[in-house]
Amino acid sequence: MKTILLIGLGRFGRHAAMKLDELHHEVMAVDKDEERVRAVLPYVTNAQIGDGTQEEFLSSLGVNNFDVCIVAIGDDFQSSLETTSLLKELGAKMVVARAARDVHAKFFVEKWCG
Repeated sequence: MKTILLIGLGRFGRHAAMKLDELHHEVMAVDKDEERVRAVLPYVTNAQIGDGTQEEFLSSLGVNNFDVCIVAIGDDFQSSLETTSLLKELGAKMVVARAARDVHAKFFVEKWCG
């Protein structure tokens, strides 16, 4: 069992939460939309309403205590990039970021893997 921070609860994030629940992982889910947070409550260990682009908010979650941090923000590349960067700066052990387009994936690879 792993501890997972899941940021972004749109269609992809919601399905990720459901699958992670099936696999018996402990999941902290985060989104700035209260309705999305409410929709995943049956599948997660804990949930917060908040903005992943805010360093103070992310810091309050203790990102370095999670085995994996997943950024499932797909439609807003700027927010996805900011959130991913902040997680790395705050000491996240492993960050997995969803890229909605090939150009986004290329940027992530060049920025953090290249």
